[in-house]
Amino acid sequence: MDAASLSSDGYDADFLGVAVPLPSPASGAPIRELPYTHFSVNLDPLRGLASATGVNIDGDQLVDVGRGNDWHLDSRVPEQEQTGEAVYARNDLDRGHLVRRRDPVWGDGATASQANYDTFAFTNAAPQAAGFNQSKELWLGLEDHVLEYARTNRNRISVFTAPVLGDDDPVYRGVGIPQLFWKIAAWANAGDAGAVVVRAAGFLLDQRPQLDEVDLDEARARAIADGAPPPLGPFCTFQVPIVDIAELTGLTMGALSAADVLEPVPAAAAGRHEARWVELSSIEGVRL
Repeated sequence: MDAASLSSDGYDADFLGVAVPLPSPASGAPIRELPYTHFSVNLDPLRGLASATGVNIDGDQLVDVGRGNDWHLDSRVPEQEQTGEAVYARNDLDRGHLVRRRDPVWGDGATASQANYDTFAFTNAAPQAAGFNQSKELWLGLEDHVLEYARTNRNRISVFTAPVLGDDDPVYRGVGIPQLFWKIAAWANAGDAGAVVVRAAGFLLDQRPQLDEVDLDEARARAIADGAPPPLGPFCTFQVPIVDIAELTGLTMGALSAADVLEPVPAAAAGRHEARWVELSSIEGVRL
């Protein structure tokens, strides 16, 4: 298989029956739009990482395909615009799937196999701290939880995931290591008179160090000098207003913000993100 030979149209904005566009830069920043099988990646060529991904998941057609581990560069993109194996070699950084491997793996056998392969493109990965603690397991399980919820309605969801590409991300081997990741799940409900109503929920994973007493600038400089990745903290997962994700990323998310299941942000909390973030310790705390 070859990512360059794909005929897929990628993420389908009308998959839920109502237009839900893939989040895109509001500033007209350069972007490479890469369609894959049942998902798309908006690659930031300056950072070499995705600024947004979007995947369509059909819960009624999911197929079980062997995982494989064929990480590969996308031949449609210059190598210098991708974050490849060199960043992950000989350290404890994970190649963190953005679009989860099994999410686009649905349809007939050939299509499902191609989708599985496509998820191993380095354009669909970002460096994450190694190790699966409870919070990271929670992060990986959010889509399962929302999919089960959606099964009672239309059996379909669309999920958007990417790192927050911050200006203050520590640089390691020439790559800015993201400290925050975002995820938004969207699904459709039947409204009045058979109308389709989209609902959405937004989440953030925070891997910034949580040790206030550590001089992080000094620690990062020492780690990079030693050839090690910068220190990353424990995973913390939050459900957050989608407007906050839009503000943090600079992406246009109007349709998703309008569909947010969280109540409107109180005026008293405006201007301070953390005041309105709900830290999650289990799936039971998710608001849908």
